[in-house]
Amino acid sequence: MSANEPGQMPEFTVDTNHLYREETITDLKIASIKILTPINLDGSEDKSRAPIYVGNTQLMSPEGPVPLQASLEANNLEEAMTVFPDAMRQSLAEMVEKIKEMQQQQKQKEMDSSRIIIPGR
Repeated sequence: MSANEPGQMPEFTVDTNHLYREETITDLKIASIKILTPINLDGSEDKSRAPIYVGNTQLMSPEGPVPLQASLEANNLEEAMTVFPDAMRQSLAEMVEKIKEMQQQQKQKEMDSSRIIIPGR
């Protein structure tokens, strides 16, 4: 069953082979690091899979807070904190690039829709 089909409900099946316990570490200033620890169905830690580290922060803009998130290539919390600044800079650069692309597409769309068509040309 596809959630894209009109009138169809999405499947809400839990993938019990990919469970994680989520823990958040923060400095209450700029950094928030989520540690996703793999677990078994009984709640015990699954040592066969590595934890996942995800960095989060917010930047203030005139329109309000702008969230940034990035996967942190790390094997432990200390490494996650070390790579956090570069990962956030990369995430910001990617966001700025996407915004520029969207602005360019919007500008092109406006130019295309405002063209005057002269008969016979």
